[in-house]
Amino acid sequence: MTGMTTYLAADERPLESGWTVLVTGAGRYQGPDEIHRPAARIPAPVPGTAASALAAAGLFDPQKPHPLHDKDAWYFRSLDGEKEGPAILRLAGLATIAEVYINGELRLQSESMFEAHDLALTLTGKDEIAICFRALLPHLDKRGPRARWRPQMMDHQGLRLIRTTPLGHMPGWCPEIHPVGPYRPVSLIRRNTHAVIDLILQANLEPDHSGRLLVSFDLDGEASELNISCAGKDALMRKGEDGRWHAELSIPAVEPWWPRTHGKPKLHDVRLTIDGRAHSLGLVGFRRVEIDRGSDGRGFRIVINGQPIFCRGAVWTNADILQLPGSAEDYAPWLTLAAEAGMNMIRVGGTMTYESADFFRLCDQLGLMAWQDFMFANFDYPTGDDAFAVHVEREIGQLLASLQGSPSLTVLCGGSEVYQQAAMLGLPERIWRTAFYEETLPALARSLRPDVAYVANSPSGGAMPFSPNEGVTHYYGVGAYCRPLDDARRADVRFAAECLAFAHVPQQSTLDTHLPVAPVHDPRWKERVPRDRGASWDFEDVRDHYLADLYKLDPARLRREDPTRYLDLSRAVTGEVMAETYAEWRREASKCGGALAWTLQDLQPGPGWGLIDSTGEPKPVWYALKRAFRPVQINLLDEGTNGLDLHILNETASDLACEIELACLRDGSQPVVSGRRSLTIEGRSSLRLAATDLFGAFFDTTYAFRFGPPSHDVTVARLIAPDHGQIIAEACHFPLGRAEAMHDAAIEAAVEQKDGAWNLLLSTPCFAQSVHIDVEGYRPEDDWFHLLPGHPRRIELRPGGAGAHDRKPTGTVTQLGSKRRISF
Repeated sequence: MTGMTTYLAADERPLESGWTVLVTGAGRYQGPDEIHRPAARIPAPVPGTAASALAAAGLFDPQKPHPLHDKDAWYFRSLDGEKEGPAILRLAGLATIAEVYINGELRLQSESMFEAHDLALTLTGKDEIAICFRALLPHLDKRGPRARWRPQMMDHQGLRLIRTTPLGHMPGWCPEIHPVGPYRPVSLIRRNTHAVIDLILQANLEPDHSGRLLVSFDLDGEASELNISCAGKDALMRKGEDGRWHAELSIPAVEPWWPRTHGKPKLHDVRLTIDGRAHSLGLVGFRRVEIDRGSDGRGFRIVINGQPIFCRGAVWTNADILQLPGSAEDYAPWLTLAAEAGMNMIRVGGTMTYESADFFRLCDQLGLMAWQDFMFANFDYPTGDDAFAVHVEREIGQLLASLQGSPSLTVLCGGSEVYQQAAMLGLPERIWRTAFYEETLPALARSLRPDVAYVANSPSGGAMPFSPNEGVTHYYGVGAYCRPLDDARRADVRFAAECLAFAHVPQQSTLDTHLPVAPVHDPRWKERVPRDRGASWDFEDVRDHYLADLYKLDPARLRREDPTRYLDLSRAVTGEVMAETYAEWRREASKCGGALAWTLQDLQPGPGWGLIDSTGEPKPVWYALKRAFRPVQINLLDEGTNGLDLHILNETASDLACEIELACLRDGSQPVVSGRRSLTIEGRSSLRLAATDLFGAFFDTTYAFRFGPPSHDVTVARLIAPDHGQIIAEACHFPLGRAEAMHDAAIEAAVEQKDGAWNLLLSTPCFAQSVHIDVEGYRPEDDWFHLLPGHPRRIELRPGGAGAHDRKPTGTVTQLGSKRRISF
């Protein structure tokens, strides 16, 4: 079976309410008939987990979780009163070793978290469902084929033998909340006349810009005429000798689907009409995916519809590790923030879990490309075992069948760090580069999604699979390995499927509410700092390294003597490092095809890897990347004795008429040299200019020659729309370092209402570094930015959280160079 049957015009009802759960010792009860104490059960949300049910009852603390993988969890629901007759019980996801009983009779056993099941029932009107989730620990302790390597990041090596998520089993990476329960919907289906079986729905964009739609399926039910339609075109379906219905539809000059940074993510409805009755088969997008390996054959750049794309975004973790939710409502806040930040790709890594089809539908709508790892990470899996292979084929078939026609799905990957783990332990290539990842998995991918690129493993390519200068890498030179910022260029990164991990500090409001303890020193703070298991350092140490490097301060002394300033510098520094690194990778001569930050969101409040904290509030680094990811962008790069280069990027399809301003400022305010130029940047192009081209003469912009004392401490650049003077993008360069450009700027702040929205107007006569806006009940459209003199900034204040949004907002503005708190 490649996927779940689609029942057309069926009555499908999620069984969400009425569930109870009983958590017991492992193996205490062999069947539901032995359980006679319903009062001991507690209400349980479905979809959901045992942890979420226990937490709601006050029996489980997500901040101090106790083990659940050593217990059985019994879920019960009565079907009393349901209409008698045939029905289908659909179980979309059971975590993990599960037994399904109907009226006390064992009807199904599931051994994989990643498989869905349909169970045919004949309802009597007095039925009961019981699902037992057996303790995982005894299965983890079972012996299997001998492992040739043993990763340290997981808490149990037996995870390699079971098809379940590593979430909850990676100390130092995520809370140890064990996933147990019906984490995907349980539904009752009453079928109608027709059902579509093994649907194949492929939408492609041809080189001549026409759309090509291929549709085929088996039909359960009698029919005389079938018609398929899409984007204003239709075609009759034919029944082939194989018994399947087939159609091919050609759509001239179809409007294509684009990643959001490069165009409109256009979707088209596919309609199946059976004997005059229409049914939707879902939305599809027409796009073409290719991989450009570069002139040397060592690169990796995604090409969409013939256009090279610089991919930027982040690695997804989970919408809520307590519940493992999978609805559009759960995904929307996170993916909307990813889109707002200018991201165009999200990666679901092999250390997480598969998300539902709703995740990809939202990516389709938002123009976010999706990189999907298959759920294999670090372990030496028993890929030669026949039973294991059956589970893998079924899980991948169901996953890809549910994503038919989804244009956001761009890359399928064999797994995360399997090649790297073995190679770093000194094992030869023949041990880890196996047919499973090189042949079996790509064949499964091609069978349902031949339009999607395949990568054997992340990372892979190069002299070692983790070498950054070939193929796909996980780049932590800048970051975990504390390399200087110029390592991002020296490493010759081609594509970073993950990179730039730091312990990002959340906004103070989040800490005040969810982690009101002394930073760094308090054990409750430190346990939220991510770390690699067994390492003598953590990712706060990494952040402190760059704080010392960029601001020339001793982090240990600073947090003792001025913890508030320490936190503010910590918030600023990770954004500065990441923005500067992305500017390097986006420069005209760079061979880098993309980079995805580790990670999108935190799983608990605190200084985690996430760009967004676990409450859904963007961290300061999110704003820095929002600026760094702009499709129309200006960057300043220090080329030493070659001077300062301006890089102007225009990823949109339209030509951009603009003006560029460049000024070197003494004491953050007095221009010592400046220049201005009008030009047009063609669509889908970039331009590099030397600063001296704007000045018209030599000037030591980078202070590389050092002929006398420095003349300026900051260089500022603006990209301006000439018709209305609006600032499109800004950039800064610090020839003497950021510490020498700390100025006590006299910022003026005023609030006004424009077009029904509140705006904060900020102006300064002097350069102000890392300006922070704190306003209760609102989220500013930009934050932790450098405020440049000479042009006021208008910042929209967007309602968010609690508060009376009809009243004039009030708050404060702060900056790194001053202790002033400007009230508005």
